[in-house]
Amino acid sequence: MNDFEAWNRQVIEKFRANEGKVGGQTEGMPLLLLTTTGAKSGKQRINPLAYTTDGERLVIIASKGGTPTNPDWYHNVVAHPDVTVEVGAETFEARATVVEGAERDELYAKQAAIMPNFAEYQAKTTRKIPVIVLTRK
Repeated sequence: MNDFEAWNRQVIEKFRANEGKVGGQTEGMPLLLLTTTGAKSGKQRINPLAYTTDGERLVIIASKGGTPTNPDWYHNVVAHPDVTVEVGAETFEARATVVEGAERDELYAKQAAIMPNFAEYQAKTTRKIPVIVLTRK
């Protein structure tokens, strides 16, 4: 297990033990757990992600810290958009949709205004970082 996987596992355990509150470097940041189906493997994968809201929808950003490639979970939601979401103590099924154009830009800017690290991530990469909305089923 690499350092990133170990960190993710620790965040997931704390999230579930404390009804969505993790602390540490994520203190005060709204987090959700996104369970996807692997695009290639078909296996269930869980990722802790920062989010914002847009009405009833949850908004997540495939930033991967501004690296040149999209995170694996992004490829998973494109291949298999039916996902499971955990927010606080609640778990529900949702549909993941990649948004583009003006809607993408507006939602990205909204999250970057609340969490400035997302503006830094976009500045670090030449790729246009995807924005995904999660709509409860």
